[in-house]
Amino acid sequence: MTELVAVRYDSPPVVRTANITAKSGLIVMLVLTLLYPESGNMQDKAAGVRAIVYPALSFTVPVVWYLCWKERSSFPWLADLLVTITCFTDILGNRMDLYDTIVWFDDWMHFMNTGLLAAAAILLTMHRSTSLPRVVERALAVGATGAIAWEIGEYFAFISGSSHRHFAYADTLSDLGLGVFGALVAAVVIHRMWGQGLLTSAAPQLDTWPQIAHPDTERLR
Repeated sequence: MTELVAVRYDSPPVVRTANITAKSGLIVMLVLTLLYPESGNMQDKAAGVRAIVYPALSFTVPVVWYLCWKERSSFPWLADLLVTITCFTDILGNRMDLYDTIVWFDDWMHFMNTGLLAAAAILLTMHRSTSLPRVVERALAVGATGAIAWEIGEYFAFISGSSHRHFAYADTLSDLGLGVFGALVAAVVIHRMWGQGLLTSAAPQLDTWPQIAHPDTERLR
């Protein structure tokens, strides 16, 4: 006889450390950006909006886990780290002025960060036995929606009043395409890693175990 049980996993210390460090660094950089926007290269780039949205996004997984998953799963450190990295790298890239000094940096960020968000969504909401088409479907839904939401927010936040708005159409199409491609790559990579027996402890999932007690499991109530 088998039943679904909540499986408790220990996350690698390096993942936990990286996650906490990224969250702390994000908060510090956002505070400095609000106090000294010119030093963070965030003038006319919606620094105030980012100061609200980024902490909210980076702490979404902990809040949802605490309210909904705490009793049934271990904390999804890797998925939470992937979400936090998207916010952290954007602020860091602006602070280091990489967007203006490296031609391809903006394209890379749209590809990478959309892919990371899609990867986090897959790890949080899908079991590792899920078929590739379904994983791709979920990744594209999350990635395309996220890319569109970002472009809309970016336009109203600082492009609509910029002198470069006449060139924004081509840039927007490019960013959307890169974001969708990043989500697709993330889906394929995660599915292949699942097939190789990796990422088995990366997110809250239900597993089937014999009814006989397993040392790291507990029955769902």
